[in-house]
Amino acid sequence: MNRSALFAGVLFLAGNLAGPEAAAEKAASSAAVTVAAVGDIMLGTDFPKNHLADDDGVSLLEEAAPILRSADITFGNLEGVLMDGGEPVKKCQNPNACYLFRSPTRYADLLADAGFDVMSLANNHARDFGEEGRDSSMAALAARGIRHSGRDGDVASWTVNGLTVAMIAFAPFKNSHDFLDTPLAAGLVRDLANAHDILIVSMHAGAEGGNVLHVPFQEEESFGERRGDVALFARTMVDHGADLVIGHGPHVPRGLEVHGNRLIAYSLGNFATYYGIRVTEEKGLAPLLVVEMDAEGRFTGGQVHSFRQLRPRGPVADRAGEAARLMERLSAADFPMTGPVFLEDGVIAPRPDGAATGR
Repeated sequence: MNRSALFAGVLFLAGNLAGPEAAAEKAASSAAVTVAAVGDIMLGTDFPKNHLADDDGVSLLEEAAPILRSADITFGNLEGVLMDGGEPVKKCQNPNACYLFRSPTRYADLLADAGFDVMSLANNHARDFGEEGRDSSMAALAARGIRHSGRDGDVASWTVNGLTVAMIAFAPFKNSHDFLDTPLAAGLVRDLANAHDILIVSMHAGAEGGNVLHVPFQEEESFGERRGDVALFARTMVDHGADLVIGHGPHVPRGLEVHGNRLIAYSLGNFATYYGIRVTEEKGLAPLLVVEMDAEGRFTGGQVHSFRQLRPRGPVADRAGEAARLMERLSAADFPMTGPVFLEDGVIAPRPDGAATGR
């Protein structure tokens, strides 16, 4: 069954439950903006030794590129820096659990060619080579027309399909928009929402590892660091004007929730991490989320495309749909009343019972 037919079925069910006027309103709505979003990207590092792909990374994003290019907005989280040379600034408390990622600036070409429009530079590897490294990443991305957000004060703002769009990235790390100060973040989001039609919030937060699939609804820690309460943060951002919240950081997928008619993806896990980040079991699942929104930013539908990392290749389409099936199970377990409807082939839609209301 194709996606249009699936959505038609959901609209029909919604009409039966909520009445003909509601059904007509839903049927009349259509996606004004589509967003493709993935989690962590690190296409290889040349520090301290050369761990770059044999073909210089050209084929790593090749299989996912058609979907990435098809969206109006394509987002990813850039782990590490884009920098030619330079020495690390990051000091690790535990040398045995210390990874520093530095990709050549020419790898911005790979991201642009794959379709990326905007990237988060708010994470625990964005400053592996200090703010000089983040400066280099920002410049390399901008030179290829890729917008970015991450450093405190750095916000992406542009126009898509006649709508003004902003993306702001938060993380619980130095010099980034502060994920741990929820009231401050809410004020920033409110101001951006008032100035834009569509606002996307990125959050690099939560604990790490294969045992953190579920949202704990409390503060998380990792490597002795505070990593925040992702549910509290995400819902607060939506309450203050965010239209889509995209999470990453735990290195595994987490569930989806619809809050205030807006979609929250609590973690999209790893997507294209060529070296230094484990891709065994759930860490190797690489969901590619496509979200459809109306002109008001309300979630109208989408799809979880299932990919899997198979080294030395990049993300490869998973015909078994394991990433989508895992996210469906996690959404049902963690958000039984507010998760989206999962249909065939990872297609997602708003709940027909109107559980996710507001705004």
